[in-house]
Amino acid sequence: MIRILFALAITASCMLTSDSCQSADTKKLVIVAGKPSHPPRMHEFNAGVQLLAKSLKDVPDLKVEIVLNGWPKDESVFNDADAVVFYMDGGGRHEVVQEDGRRLKLIDEWVKQGVGIGCMHYGVEVIPDQAGQELKRWIGGHYENMFSCNPIWEPQFAVLPDHAITQGVKPFQISDEWYFNMRFIADIPGNVPAEAEGIKFFPILLAVPSDDVRDGPYVYPKGPYEHIKASSGRAEATMWAVERPDGGRGFGFTGGHFHDNWSNDDFRKVVLNGMLWIAKMEVPADGVQSQLEPGQIDENLDPKPAKKK
Repeated sequence: MIRILFALAITASCMLTSDSCQSADTKKLVIVAGKPSHPPRMHEFNAGVQLLAKSLKDVPDLKVEIVLNGWPKDESVFNDADAVVFYMDGGGRHEVVQEDGRRLKLIDEWVKQGVGIGCMHYGVEVIPDQAGQELKRWIGGHYENMFSCNPIWEPQFAVLPDHAITQGVKPFQISDEWYFNMRFIADIPGNVPAEAEGIKFFPILLAVPSDDVRDGPYVYPKGPYEHIKASSGRAEATMWAVERPDGGRGFGFTGGHFHDNWSNDDFRKVVLNGMLWIAKMEVPADGVQSQLEPGQIDENLDPKPAKKK
């Protein structure tokens, strides 16, 4: 009788304060959007984060928190997070490198506790001396200026590996600013599964850039680069995942430059699956099911000046 009364009391409390009561199996995912940048419909981090969060709303036992316009003023949003994903500008403007390394140290503490980390598009780029070692530890690699390249091209992801992140994802082809030739752990090429420095590395989205793509000119800085051309014919990882020795997981996804690409079901699904996977949730056999409502792709866009003709 005492147990029944206790259970009823807990249930009543949860009905009154639903945000404070979660199943012991509930996972918490925090998705952080960077500040506005680039022309309209590019780098729409705020709109993209809100679209992805809405796409995850029907996933059982998952609580999603979003942060808009950069690093949160109230860092308690990260409390008890199972995974954190960063979708934002990178390089010297990356949100994780601000405050003289304080944020890097904070995230390192999460990683030691097994928190999953994901970085998307420009968010995979850091200045090597500033945070290169951290991103290698967290997600297995990063974009390095003058080593990696960032052309706009249309890869065909014709063959998908057997991994939880690809479950339910069909082969697709889509134009985006897909970075490649990343600076991976132990300088592995990233086109095959590997294990280095205690990290298990899995390429997720692989495609072979044409020689025209390799020859540039790249969006920035202008190519061609001889070391990029020298790898002609090699498949390149534009999304990858890792299992870390601390027990945590991570992924890097280099697409996401063009906001309208989130309308593509498979482009969207592989990222949603990745978010569940780094939170150590079971990815459904057919992947995360989501469908955009009419006009949803146009919601929450940042107010940006129209591009001059």
